Amino acid sequence: MSEEHRETGTGWPQPAAPVPAGRPDPRPDAPDADELSPLVPDVPSSDVPVESGDDDGATVNLAEVASASGERASESAASPSSAVPGVAGRRVSSATVMIAALLALLGFTLVVQLKTTSTDPTLAATRQEDLVRIFSDLDSREKRLQQDIEALEDSQRQLRSGEQGRQAALEEATKRADELGILAGTLPARGPGLAVRFEPGGKPIRADRVLDAVQELRGAGAEAMQISGGDRASARIIASTYFLDGPGDVLVVDGRALTGPFTITVIGDPETMRTALNIPGGVAASVRGDGGNVSVEDREVAEVSALHAPLKLEHARPVS
Repeated sequence: MSEEHRETGTGWPQPAAPVPAGRPDPRPDAPDADELSPLVPDVPSSDVPVESGDDDGATVNLAEVASASGERASESAASPSSAVPGVAGRRVSSATVMIAALLALLGFTLVVQLKTTSTDPTLAATRQEDLVRIFSDLDSREKRLQQDIEALEDSQRQLRSGEQGRQAALEEATKRADELGILAGTLPARGPGLAVRFEPGGKPIRADRVLDAVQELRGAGAEAMQISGGDRASARIIASTYFLDGPGDVLVVDGRALTGPFTITVIGDPETMRTALNIPGGVAASVRGDGGNVSVEDREVAEVSALHAPLKLEHARPVS
């Protein structure tokens, strides 16, 4: 540039004055506001750093603008609670989780129980005739228990009847003593019942078979029992009676040796006890499976005459 141009000022065009914000640019060669590139970020004027130079105009530092925009985007991504309001308040409590776990466990237990009950192999393989007999046995037990309940209620009413209460109490005590004597084996008994005979086959009658028969008869309502051997020796069967296998076909009952065949005389409802002995897979089927035989005979009057010696008490004393 020559000294003439520098002195007169004709070498450089005068810079245009800055256009106020919000007004259109009046210059003829100014770009249209609608044609501005959308790639340029719209940054507020307060966040745009301005560098002052020798010129009267302002220069925008685009690198610092991009850096400031990136920092704001990082802060927005790092704080999800500000982007999605209410997320922090949607946490599931521990009580809700515990209740859901208990409900799931309860449902699983019910499903397993229903599946087990519906797929019982014992009942599924039982014949219709056997199911009828089992149902009849249960019905007989229910009737017997109902009769016992009615008898106890009648005794209770008599004991509370005033002047007759003392006499009723004495009669009830005597009756109760006789029943306990029969159950303990210290008193003889008679009544309707059965005579169950065990005859050995290729194998001797084992003690566990006789014990199973005694348990089946007790479950069917047997009130008094005794077992006799081939030599007509007898032993009373009570709650504490035990059975052991002896040499050969000998059966030891409460320390007394009995030889086969064996006969159990029992007092109770004959039909119910017969049904209990003939249940498939029961005592009769087990003895026949070992080669033996079980015969059941009804008795209108079965006599249980064998007695059990009462225990001698060493420490217990009656309270008057």
